[in-house]
Amino acid sequence: MPLDKVKSIINDIKSGNTKPIYFLMGEEPYYIDGISKYIEEKVLSEEEKGFNQMVLYGRDISIEDIISNAKRYPMMAEKQVVIVKEAQDLSRTIENLAGYADNPQPTTVLVLCYKYKTLDKRKKLAKTVAKTGVLFESKKLYDNQVPDWIIRVLAGKGYTITPKAAQMLVEFLGNDLNKINNELEKLQLIIKAGEQITPQLIEENIGISKDFNNFELQNAIGAKDIKKAFAIIQYFSQNQKNNPLVMTVALLYSFFSKLLKYHALTNKGDAAKALGVNPFFIKDYQTAARNYPMKKVSAIISAIREVDMKSKGVGAANLPQADLLKELLVKIFN
Repeated sequence: MPLDKVKSIINDIKSGNTKPIYFLMGEEPYYIDGISKYIEEKVLSEEEKGFNQMVLYGRDISIEDIISNAKRYPMMAEKQVVIVKEAQDLSRTIENLAGYADNPQPTTVLVLCYKYKTLDKRKKLAKTVAKTGVLFESKKLYDNQVPDWIIRVLAGKGYTITPKAAQMLVEFLGNDLNKINNELEKLQLIIKAGEQITPQLIEENIGISKDFNNFELQNAIGAKDIKKAFAIIQYFSQNQKNNPLVMTVALLYSFFSKLLKYHALTNKGDAAKALGVNPFFIKDYQTAARNYPMKKVSAIISAIREVDMKSKGVGAANLPQADLLKELLVKIFN
């Protein structure tokens, strides 16, 4: 998991084992920002930073500028730090850094933040950085991996969170780790270390309804609680901005696809691992499996696909969101 690699990099820096190059790349900016921020704040003392720390931006410089600054010697300090933010703006010429990476200045800590892109690992620059420094790829987490990430991040800070509360955050914020971390930091300001983050706390302080959300709709459908399911979609129809149809359809499709897989498992004891879900939620699949046999699940998946197409204007003349959801529930429950 990227979090483990990040901890390893940070621990090496803490112990004084800095590398001459940190090439931080990939689709997930959260880890790139985290590592570069730690280096920016911790490698040099405040007194040393004035002469020995420089922040550059890819859109304003060239590879030659980076090399020139990196080859400077520190003043009244053992090291200098050169951080290049938005280095992806130099993607066309980035391979020209390979010569420097092959023989980097030992008294320089050069950090390149290469967001939303990756180096071609078959080319010289990636191979060289991997030998002389740190080549770190920050990959996006899948939605089903984010709740465990939330639990681990909070545990490292002395907090706990209920599985439902973690799932609510993912449903509302997706897999954008920066957004999730910002909300978690807000919650940490109002609760004491050691306290648990609950759905109630999230509803009161972030504005996500603990009773009327896609997660609760999924549970109501799984339990065949018809009254509750229709109440939730009625709430959605009155709050469409915060409850877009595309999110609801995507979550239900994922749930019933996993339910189909659950039916096919010969060893239900391995269900959590096979489905990629927290063991806490397996009871929801057990309940749904009793209510929806495999053949019915297949028909529901087809109905979800049909509603998805209609929501995009295929086979329907701009039907309201509420009508599409009601149509889907009727097909699910009948």
